[in-house]
Amino acid sequence: MKIHSQTNRIAASLVLLTLSCSVSVFAQDGKLTIHVIPKQAYAFVDGRAFGEASRHALRLSAGDHKIDLYNYGYAPASSSVSITAGKNTNLEVTLTPIDTQVSGPLGAMTIEGADRDAVLLNGKSPDFFVGHGDEFNHNWWWKQELVVPAGTYQVTILGAGTGNELWSGPVEVPLNQRVVLDIPKGVRKTVPWPRGETLGSLARFKAGTASATVAVAKPTAQLSASTAQINCGDAAQLKWSSSDSPHVEINGLGVVTTSGVQSVQPKQTTAYELTASGPGGTATSSSTVTVSNSIQADLEFSPAEIHYKQVGDKVVEQSGTSVNWTAANADAVSIDPLGSVSPSGNRTVQVAPRKTDAGPVDETITYTLSATNNCGGTETKTATLHIVGSIEPQLESMLSLNSIYFPTDQPSATNPNDGLLASQQSVLKLVADDFKKYLAAKPDARLILSGHADERGPTEYNQALSERRVEVAKRFLVEQGIPANNIETRAHGKDENLNAEQVGQQMEQNPNLSAEARQKASERMPTTVLANNRRVDVSLSTTGQESVRQYPFQAEDFSALVNRNGLETEGEVKLASERKKIQN
Repeated sequence: MKIHSQTNRIAASLVLLTLSCSVSVFAQDGKLTIHVIPKQAYAFVDGRAFGEASRHALRLSAGDHKIDLYNYGYAPASSSVSITAGKNTNLEVTLTPIDTQVSGPLGAMTIEGADRDAVLLNGKSPDFFVGHGDEFNHNWWWKQELVVPAGTYQVTILGAGTGNELWSGPVEVPLNQRVVLDIPKGVRKTVPWPRGETLGSLARFKAGTASATVAVAKPTAQLSASTAQINCGDAAQLKWSSSDSPHVEINGLGVVTTSGVQSVQPKQTTAYELTASGPGGTATSSSTVTVSNSIQADLEFSPAEIHYKQVGDKVVEQSGTSVNWTAANADAVSIDPLGSVSPSGNRTVQVAPRKTDAGPVDETITYTLSATNNCGGTETKTATLHIVGSIEPQLESMLSLNSIYFPTDQPSATNPNDGLLASQQSVLKLVADDFKKYLAAKPDARLILSGHADERGPTEYNQALSERRVEVAKRFLVEQGIPANNIETRAHGKDENLNAEQVGQQMEQNPNLSAEARQKASERMPTTVLANNRRVDVSLSTTGQESVRQYPFQAEDFSALVNRNGLETEGEVKLASERKKIQN
């Protein structure tokens, strides 16, 4: 309880008197004359208690001021005025009456010694004003009293003119009892108040000749929610109303207007409580919104089994599947291995097996959905996808490409269809068989035949010779079933001859040639180099794969191929005997 000395009260009165009368001292001030209905309205200037508005002109400093007018039986009004020094400003206001009645159970207060000081209950701002001391200072026959619902009140007295707090403290008002306060001493006594037992409803404010009754209403509060249960992330509408409560708040929302609607989105079950505070006490109302954090999730593949086939590095069959999912009441959803996704949806995926080596495919792939919400809910779902099929070796690795070799001067201009010896026909048959399988997968592929001749003879002769060699090879492949459109020929004559070093490297890389045979071939290197340049190379258009240059040292017709003098010569017999020597 806060108590100020009588000396302070006298000083406050002197300040009010000075403000009202000393024009010469405050020549820079102006006056404000308020004409208000009802005339008992009380003025607060810039939030400071000033006094009865119609009792006398208010002397104010020049400038802008906020004027609030209060009477408990009327709705308050607020105005802004501009005061000019040395001039009078008029303000006319009619307050709107509040027609509601106040009923029991009730008690009363008599406040002595407060004169025309402002009386506030349960608050210290103007909104908690109920009247001034001269309206509540006796209980004689004509009565000036403050009637309140039974209960405990925080009574505050603000000095008229200064707005200073003169006294503040709790006062308990029992049912049908009258509490007498002596300001600044406090509660002087509590006595029976029989009139309270017979009172019906009272007007909030009633004034007569030397009489006044202010009946303070107990606040009311009502709070409701549009729905009692929501999912996480959903909203509910709070709707509330209150009366006789200048201060209203809702836990979690803070201070709110006296009535209203607001959307809330709690993350957990929340009991909202509306607290309405006013001069007549406090009223509460509550409403609970239950929040469900449960997540309903589902994850599946459609279809749940797919087929996969890979040949070499080319996937020739890979059926797709659809991943379908839902996660109701979730804020964040991810699917491993897809990453973050929306709470519901579907996605077409093509899944490859984990294995990469050749062989049958029979694998199970697992996808995992993880869902959470902002309310602490979690859920996990898995779905499996069965992959069946096969991985086959790359077609190119199955394709046998070997260069073919010709005898000297073969085929001749007079017999362009000859010159392809038996061993080399066998090589071309293997090429044809493999390439026909390859065409089934890659019908646009082509074999590129590149003809060569050794360095002997004129350029024009060797060019024509290399052309005859690729043509005879092409003709043979066509006879084996290769479409002519899938064969391309090129003739290089003797322009791209291999040298001795290159031929030597090829012999080193030939796994079918023994060290002894390699040595003997090296001793006849000039003849060996010539033989290696009488050839047709084969390459693949799709990959650039080139034929293996592996001279047929062990072929039955080796002697005819290697003879540098051509067929049907004496040297052929000699070379045949040498051939037997270089075999293993």
